[in-house]
Amino acid sequence: MIRLEQAVIVEGKYDKIKLSTLLDAPIITTDGFGVFHDAEKFGLIRRLAQQRGVILLTDSDGAGFVIRNKLAGMLPKEQVTHVYIPDLFGKERRKSSPSAEGKLGVEGMPVQILLDAFAKAGVTASQVERPARRITRLDLYEAGISGRPDAAARRKKLLRAAGLPERLSSGALLQILNVFLTYDQWRKLVKDVLEEDGV
Repeated sequence: MIRLEQAVIVEGKYDKIKLSTLLDAPIITTDGFGVFHDAEKFGLIRRLAQQRGVILLTDSDGAGFVIRNKLAGMLPKEQVTHVYIPDLFGKERRKSSPSAEGKLGVEGMPVQILLDAFAKAGVTASQVERPARRITRLDLYEAGISGRPDAAARRKKLLRAAGLPERLSSGALLQILNVFLTYDQWRKLVKDVLEEDGV
């Protein structure tokens, strides 16, 4: 598994699933063109770009290039690395027919081709130190923002205070919290926002 400092931006959940078997890095989906109508998600991508840089990895079809170019135009150039996959024709296993252009997307790329694409873009593994203690699902439960009757209201308040999108899934929430906060910062945030207010 390759550990990257940058966050990787891909189009969809199947791209994310494929890359999560290869990369130890934050992987964010655009949900196709959905990112352009979701100010919170775009704000998250902008924040990731500022803090650690982003890698844009979209499909090699027309839609992929529209998404790539629009995102690249909205972010500072020095914060963006482009990784391109080649035009390979075929269809992904889960699909009954090929895409409109007949090209494989990120999810259908052979592993070695993906690794080669990262290498060609100059993306190499980083020696980033992992924090000794990461935020876990149990921490979310103990803070009352997961698995409790009033969890949604508490989660919303906490995310607003942290400047993070309110609509993150629990899996994405955990990943993003570990990107932006250390465990000690997490405990302080919970204490300041939830415990002292009695929420």
